[in-house]
Amino acid sequence: MSIRIKLDELLLSRKVRSKDLAEFVGITEQNISLIKTGQVKGIRFNTLAKLCEFLDCQPGDLLAYTPDE
Repeated sequence: MSIRIKLDELLLSRKVRSKDLAEFVGITEQNISLIKTGQVKGIRFNTLAKLCEFLDCQPGDLLAYTPDE
């Protein structure tokens, strides 16, 4: 089972900089980068909520599930 994070795609489609997102959410650009690349083991619900608020999206827009072969 694999969860893919689509944050980078949303940022590109909305023409938003990671720096602006990080400022709004209250985390570092480095942490935004880790989230974008899927190098995090988890994410706090309040962080997810702030990401959705800033990007005007739903959590499902940020995450995709790919079943194992």
